[in-house]
Amino acid sequence: MQIYKNANIRILASFAFIRRFVSYLMKKDIHPTYYPNAQVRCACGNTFTVGSTKEFIEIEICSKCHPFYTGKEKIVDKMGRVEKFRKRLAKKKSK
Repeated sequence: MQIYKNANIRILASFAFIRRFVSYLMKKDIHPTYYPNAQVRCACGNTFTVGSTKEFIEIEICSKCHPFYTGKEKIVDKMGRVEKFRKRLAKKKSK
């Protein structure tokens, strides 16, 4: 049993050394502020908190309204991508 305790102490000491070494290598005052309780708002109205470098995040689809999680089929076409593709395709065919 004594051998295992010594090995654990050595492992913990090496982790402490690695943490100190990494913090020594990190540059000061270049990292963005971290918000542990950043608010996320979905287009469907759902809100939740996450950790982020932004204080407030707006998203279009979350797990409450995503078709994969809800089981309801929904066409997600924010900017008319299908129409844009068809328009480009028509231009190429006319040339």
